[in-house]
Amino acid sequence: MPRVSQDQLDARRHEILAAARGCFARFGYEGATVRRLEDATGLSRGAIFHHFRDKDSLFLAVAEDDAAAMAQTVAENGLVQVMRDLLDRAGSDTAGWLGSQLEVSRRLRTDPAFAKRWAERSAAIAEATRERLSRQRDAGVLRDDVPLEVLTQFLELAYDGMVLHLATGRPPGELSRVLDLVEDAVRKP
Repeated sequence: MPRVSQDQLDARRHEILAAARGCFARFGYEGATVRRLEDATGLSRGAIFHHFRDKDSLFLAVAEDDAAAMAQTVAENGLVQVMRDLLDRAGSDTAGWLGSQLEVSRRLRTDPAFAKRWAERSAAIAEATRERLSRQRDAGVLRDDVPLEVLTQFLELAYDGMVLHLATGRPPGELSRVLDLVEDAVRKP
């Protein structure tokens, strides 16, 4: 039997994550049965669960993948950029990502074990946001009359509202201008 390289394993894992993201988004966690995951990935359950212990681990990996990408963007360009990127992709490849975000939110409310596992992932995004805001404040770009924690919460609320707006199928409309307003609200006058 030929040996499979780490690059091939990583590529297969990435393919599974991408297909599972769409399946979870479309059917929710409970509705994304193993059979549906097989159909979405084009792989057998053995092939899927060779890479992931179980469906819960697969879902958490999808959510972690999304959170890692988001934390990186926040660290480099800020949370408003995450929202701008989301808006730029609205209607195209965001359905899976938005669905995963909503499923994470639902599971945070209904699954204490998941909430406990997820806490460190969400903390990384919040910390990246705080660090970015702190660097901007030190550079004299950010307003200094509001505590950083309040600005962080303000941006997180704007992000949550945008995710909800887009996930419910409402048109983007003037959200680009809304993001300009959000950005202006945290900048020094």
